[in-house]
Amino acid sequence: MTETLYPNLTQLGRAAGVPASPDAAVLETVPNPEPGMTYLVRFTAPEFTSLCPLTGQPDFAHLVIDYAPGAVLVESKSLKLYLASFRNHGAFHEACTLAIARRLIAEIAPVWLRIGGYWYPRGGIPIDVFYQTGPAPEGLWLPDQGVAPYRGRG
Repeated sequence: MTETLYPNLTQLGRAAGVPASPDAAVLETVPNPEPGMTYLVRFTAPEFTSLCPLTGQPDFAHLVIDYAPGAVLVESKSLKLYLASFRNHGAFHEACTLAIARRLIAEIAPVWLRIGGYWYPRGGIPIDVFYQTGPAPEGLWLPDQGVAPYRGRG
């Protein structure tokens, strides 16, 4: 059925392994079913992982990606595999968060995009990284990203 409706999709409905790197990952798209409407799409990845580029230790984040689609939507399985490809990728928190934003902008040309990277502490300091393409479109409902600030164990 997927092949008939969306012949360009190569991962959905098929076995697809985690790409070796973010650069090797394929982000796939589907047509926006409501291209004339202003609406928000949210992806939440509460178990995102990457590696510290210096120590090789794992870094963990809760990512929230919000976008107002243009002509296409990102296909969710391909996004999941792309995000998983960071698990063996060494980069600082800022680089990972902004690379995801840049890649999504390049692949789907959203009307508007924001990403919140809520990174768990390493060395006692959480690093949160936020980016958005500009002001949100008029009339777009923007719910809070819903991730509480880090308060430690107390």
